[in-house]
Formats: sequence, C-alpha cells, structure tokens
Amino acid sequence: MPREYDKLVRDDIPEIIERDGETPVVHTADDNEYGRRLLEKLDEEVTEFRESEEIEELADVLEVVHAIRAHEGVSRERLEDLRSEKAQERGRFEERIVLERVE
Repeated sequence: MPREYDKLVRDDIPEIIERDGETPVVHTADDNEYGRRLLEKLDEEVTEFRESEEIEELADVLEVVHAIRAHEGVSRERLEDLRSEKAQERGRFEERIVLERVE
C-alpha cells in the first residue's frame, strides 16, 4: 500500500527504501522548491527534537541548518563568525536569564 510523504529527505533514503524492497517515487527540487523544502524540514526536525529531546534529533536540526547555509552560499566559517559576533554583541544563553517583562 502506498504511503505519501511529500517532503525533503536525506540523499540515501531512496536507496534504503529500495533495499527494503519498495519503490520510492522522487523528483529533484529546483532552487526555489529546495529553499522552501529546507525550511519545512527545519520545522519538522525542530519539532522532533522538542518532542523527543534526544541529541540525535538535534544533530538532524544541525544537518538541516548546514544545508540551508550551503544553499544560501554561506560558508561554515561565515556562519560561525556571525554566531560569534551575535554572542559578543548580545551574549549567549549560559546564564539562563528569562525576561519576564520590561517596565
């Protein structure tokens, strides 16, 4: 019985499906679709991490972040520089500060 997914998957998933004796139906996304699908995948992976709180799911989030970075033409170094700059300007999340309100 066919199962519908309509989502971006990792590169080796079609081969894994074939090894399991099933037939994947796939297409290659163009740039616009790929960008949209990456954002959908990010939401999916963040939700999975939030629900499970497993580090393996957080690794999936990071994989999607790096795919978005590459799609946007940003190097790993540039992304890290941006992260570091924001940390310098606004701080990190180490002190566990919760802003309740501003009066």
